[in-house]
Amino acid sequence: MPISYNESARIFKLRAKDTDYILKVAPGEYLAHVYFGKKVPDEDLTYLLRLDENPFTPETNNRDKACYMDTLPFEYPCFGLGDYREPAFKILDEEGMSACDLRYKSYRIYKGKPKLKGLPATFETEESGCETLEITMEDKHAGLEAALIYTAFDRLDVITRSVIVRNIGEKPCTLTRVYSACVDFDTNEFDMITLNGSWARERAVERCRLHHGKQSVDSMRGESSHQNNPFVALCEHKADEESGEVYGFNFVYSGNFIAQAEVTQHKKTRFLMGINDMDFSWRLESGEEFTAPEAVMVHSDAGLGKMSRTFHDLYRNNLIRGEYKDKRRPILINNWEATYFNFNTEKLIDIAKEASKLGIEMLVMDDGWFGHRDSDNSSLGDWFVYEKKISGGLKSLVDEVNKLGMKFGIWFEPEMISPDSELYKAHPEWAIQVAGRELTLCREQYVLDYSRQDVRDYVFSMMKNILDSANIEYIKWDMNRQLTEVGSNALPANRQRELWHRYVLGVYELMDRVTSAYPHILLENCSGGGARFDPGMLYYSPQIWCSDDTDAVERLKIQYGTSMCYPCSAMGAHVSDCPNHTVGRTTPFATRGHVAMVGTFGYELDVTKIPQQDRDAIPGQIEEFNKYNKLVRTGDQYRIGNMFEDNTWDSWMFVAKDKSEALFEFIQVLGRPNERSRRIKLKGLDPDRYYFEESQPEIKLSGAALMNCGINIGGMWGDYQSKIMHFIAAE
Repeated sequence: MPISYNESARIFKLRAKDTDYILKVAPGEYLAHVYFGKKVPDEDLTYLLRLDENPFTPETNNRDKACYMDTLPFEYPCFGLGDYREPAFKILDEEGMSACDLRYKSYRIYKGKPKLKGLPATFETEESGCETLEITMEDKHAGLEAALIYTAFDRLDVITRSVIVRNIGEKPCTLTRVYSACVDFDTNEFDMITLNGSWARERAVERCRLHHGKQSVDSMRGESSHQNNPFVALCEHKADEESGEVYGFNFVYSGNFIAQAEVTQHKKTRFLMGINDMDFSWRLESGEEFTAPEAVMVHSDAGLGKMSRTFHDLYRNNLIRGEYKDKRRPILINNWEATYFNFNTEKLIDIAKEASKLGIEMLVMDDGWFGHRDSDNSSLGDWFVYEKKISGGLKSLVDEVNKLGMKFGIWFEPEMISPDSELYKAHPEWAIQVAGRELTLCREQYVLDYSRQDVRDYVFSMMKNILDSANIEYIKWDMNRQLTEVGSNALPANRQRELWHRYVLGVYELMDRVTSAYPHILLENCSGGGARFDPGMLYYSPQIWCSDDTDAVERLKIQYGTSMCYPCSAMGAHVSDCPNHTVGRTTPFATRGHVAMVGTFGYELDVTKIPQQDRDAIPGQIEEFNKYNKLVRTGDQYRIGNMFEDNTWDSWMFVAKDKSEALFEFIQVLGRPNERSRRIKLKGLDPDRYYFEESQPEIKLSGAALMNCGINIGGMWGDYQSKIMHFIAAE
């Protein structure tokens, strides 16, 4: 049984594959955290709470209850009653009071996994069953119930958490913090790994030792952000790719978040994750409820690599949906870096003609096709064709591209509005704004108020007109600025601070509406590159543009950091022209292809203008991508190199689930003098099977030799060189 309840000990035990998570109803009807880690036999672990060491338990000695409150490892801690560590839950009642006291009321255990209303979340499949524990907590004084929802996956070391708060009283109540998860660890001996950065350098891996006090990453930008990703790993100091205990946390949400580790006075660690409560509140009238997004918790007893592969399997199988969930994505060419805003029908058809000859399967028309847009200073919100550029109309262009045997895709930025647009002239009140304050421009645009149903209906109708007018099979959904002056003309004063969250819910609703109405369209998310690379977006789109930085060397770090939590099958990655438009670096065309092959693969260049030798290489790159894509898309990824520790080389592998084959890739970033070769140890193979490299079938080596002794990588001259090797198990 994945979940059980010991009535006499009042202990709940969740088992997810080889991981156990244990809770107890402690004295005073408080819900306490007992254990999270590698599975253990069924026995009473109450001693881990050290209740016998605290003489001031409420049931036996209530003389100094505050000592009990400030030391008990609470499962969902509240504010104001003696626990001075960071709480997961805070309120403000009608009398202006903030104290809250949630205590155990009841539980139920059931098969499967519930959906979260209006929110993305992981789901059960036939291949990976689930069981759910729902514990109801109650604050009788405040008239509130909180349903703590835990789901254990039976074939993955994954437990998910979410919370639903209900107002069962007669008076309204304002929620000022509703985090989704809290775990109290009985140690502070952790390193904290986060993914940080900025535009064009997203998800850089940072590893720091926890110290006394609070360490956090967060976003207050209205999106998960370039700057901090909603992922944190807590790991043993000695943990590496292959060994050590690791706890990974990821938030299935695309807006403001916080993830925080607090080392307390007793050298314990409290970890919290949820919607950022800065500038947040949510008013609950009697009978209303609030649902917090899902937090995913992964335990690994075999290092960071196992943690990552668990996240990858979960997201590929239990989060990503739709027609392209398990399919190879079309090889596309996007005209953005080829033309920017300077294109017309003839130019696009010229690119498509050349691309189709080379085996490219889709043309994507990026920014600049709508309104009167010739630069980024106008027309967002005017989702009708710019006839000056697209002469003959959109259908004529799409039909011509289809005649070449290619699919057609299109770019939208549906959440934005330009001051210079027909939409803004008609509805200036539709922009997010604070009445009387000057609106802050970014990229000369404002943000639409997606808390409003009329705004979402209007945008959907405009998108529908375009999508119905021609055979469009792909959407690139972009978001190029963050939120400022966060206010809505449609919300009353006592609900204005709900806008941050209502905005995200509105984005989710519109994405769900578009993907439901057009299930055959491939949706790729983008936010100035990778500012919304989060699991919330993966629920609606099977791939996300990884970064606007397409330089092959820069991408080594970006894609390495992204792979800590997210599968390569979801990483939008393209071969671009050189010198690279972001950093000015020139790298070999083959290396650019090998790096992009790790992701969804495509081209971001003007194929009519690149050097002939690069053009001639494209069919071979496409053949190579097609040959290995299933292995990359479905296999287990093993990181071998680490550009954050040694920027002279990088390497990784993809190994089939049955260990029958493996793809090895190596990048020599910087050449070194007087060195004939580099010794690399492979990973993930079956030590007892023999393998041969496809180009040398006569040489067979055991998996043990390949992993323990390694292979020699030589014959590489110069910087930015790459090599791939395909290992096949001998029969």
